Amino acid sequence: MSNDFKPYVPPEKSMKELTFKSLSLGVILAMILGSANVYLGLKAGMTVAATFPAAVIAMAVLRIFKGNILEENLARTTASVGEALAAGAIFTIPAFVISGVWDDFNYWESTILMLVGGVLGVLLITILRKTLVEDTTLPFPESQACTEIVKAGQGGKTGAKYVAATLGLGALIETFKNANGITLIKDSVKGFFQFNFSKINLLNSKAEIITTIKQKGGFLIPSPSASPAFLGVGYIIGYRLSAITFSGGVFGWLFLMPIVLFLMYGDISGLASTPDSWMQIAKAAYDSTVKPIAVGGMLVGAFYTLFTMRKSLIEGIGKGIKDIKKAKSGEETSRLDKDIPFGIILTAVGIIFIAMIIVYNYFTDSIGISILTAVVMAIAAFVFAAVAGYLVGIIGSSSNPISGLTLSTLLIAAVLMAGVGLTGDHGVAAALAVASVVCVVAGVAGDMMQDLKVGQMLGGTPWKMEVGEMVGVIFASMILIFPIMLLHQANGIGSDALPAPQAGLMAMISKGIVGGEMAWPLVIAGMFFAVALILVKAPSPMLIAVGMYLPFNTTFAIFVGGIIKLIVDKITEKKAEDEAEKEVVNNTGLLLASGLVAGEALVGIILAGFVGAGINLKQLVGLAPDFDGYWTLGVLVFVILGYVLIKYPYKELMEHKANTIKVKKMD
Repeated sequence: MSNDFKPYVPPEKSMKELTFKSLSLGVILAMILGSANVYLGLKAGMTVAATFPAAVIAMAVLRIFKGNILEENLARTTASVGEALAAGAIFTIPAFVISGVWDDFNYWESTILMLVGGVLGVLLITILRKTLVEDTTLPFPESQACTEIVKAGQGGKTGAKYVAATLGLGALIETFKNANGITLIKDSVKGFFQFNFSKINLLNSKAEIITTIKQKGGFLIPSPSASPAFLGVGYIIGYRLSAITFSGGVFGWLFLMPIVLFLMYGDISGLASTPDSWMQIAKAAYDSTVKPIAVGGMLVGAFYTLFTMRKSLIEGIGKGIKDIKKAKSGEETSRLDKDIPFGIILTAVGIIFIAMIIVYNYFTDSIGISILTAVVMAIAAFVFAAVAGYLVGIIGSSSNPISGLTLSTLLIAAVLMAGVGLTGDHGVAAALAVASVVCVVAGVAGDMMQDLKVGQMLGGTPWKMEVGEMVGVIFASMILIFPIMLLHQANGIGSDALPAPQAGLMAMISKGIVGGEMAWPLVIAGMFFAVALILVKAPSPMLIAVGMYLPFNTTFAIFVGGIIKLIVDKITEKKAEDEAEKEVVNNTGLLLASGLVAGEALVGIILAGFVGAGINLKQLVGLAPDFDGYWTLGVLVFVILGYVLIKYPYKELMEHKANTIKVKKMD
């Protein structure tokens, strides 16, 4: 470690760290935040970093039990791995069901894939830790931000009240919005958009809409979903990324769909007798034509993302290989330089490799192919653990392109399965099983590297944090399949309610290559569309393609969240005088948005559990089964959430200014 670096807690200072209270709190939060991200990932195709809310909650809870900063750090480290595990799981494991390989989710198979990927991610990134956290060329943006939140919390102001308040607000709204809850809030309004563009009648009666459809032709588009989680995601990723995602929805629904419907049906008057049946026709057309185009776009977009990062990828792999030699020496003796012993790591990796041969034999029914599959998994896991760790150091965990890394692995595995003659469900399952493990490895490795960097700056002990991550992985992997199963039972993964875009992509690619069932002309058209975007230097072809794949009301709601963040940014530019004041606004908004995401997600899972238990909340409160709420309450949701996300960051900014003035006067 550089002699110039001074952590918040000096290496010679001895403090409690790996304690029962810190570890148990971390495990509980890992399961809760992981479950919340399962819901969000299946609905919106993206997850949000759990490091920030985990840090705030850990500070607030452990303060009650007189915990210190290193205990808070360990609880946060253990907790945040749940989100990483969830991201790896929901991008791949639902593909087993979407592809038809599984009729339903299998607990033990799913859990083993998550567990192996998670443990392997912890072990591999432990080897890489020292080189990456001490690389002064890596800015680790999210690690820096989280460290500042933790340091600020030592002064008594944790920000937990904001997370708790918006978590409750998001939970309350979802209870009265979710189709499985007490549906008083209409999630979105089906509006009619005419081909002749003469007017937009968002709130016509059904009879008027039917008449207009028959007379002039057109199609229905929904308004933005009144979703706290989607607005929260849009706020977190910011205006630019939310606008890029929404552009995909606009391109798919408002540009391609009229063309598709015209070419498929010609004269569409009288095609549908009600708005609902018209939407079913439009959705079927969209699923069969536009979604495969989006898959082609995602495919090229993912590889283009990796190509643009090629220098960083190569450097990351190189650093990982060099660090294996350094890890063997074990020369460092400082508390801040102690990792899990290298011998234990190698032994554990070897045991996992042998175990995976047995697991893959279950999927392939061939010991020779199983060995080949395990070798591919092991190589890809190490390479992408190094890549994910390095990329997090550059762009942060939230932007870690694990879906692109996973897709690369899936393509290699699928081609190998087809090459050795393993076709049908066995071949698809084997390819997906390799991709699942590698996806979880990449997710956990990136998240853990971010946490270890925070720990380095705060003065945490590496081996204790690594043990905490391992424990978090074990417990989270045991329960995360349950929210997936509940949500699938209540809503159906792959439906509009839970589109799971990455899993749909993985299912289509694996079946297309191994089983020869891909709509290649449309996929190739999407690939050329992405190439065109690259040629005109459009930002993020991958995000645009994801926006095409997701339901329109989802991307629209994310865009609304981005607009709210833009308003906050404009206010901050005018009112904030230095970086410290900007940081106050950004951190407050981040905590508010994280609470909204967690609140909706947790209630969504609970309500799915009610469905599984046969409890009908609508029936209990006397609502008609087909009643879908009042659109006016949906509009009110946007007003309330916009008010909260704008007012309170501004309020914190003004309070910070006032406190600064007081301090200056005292001096």
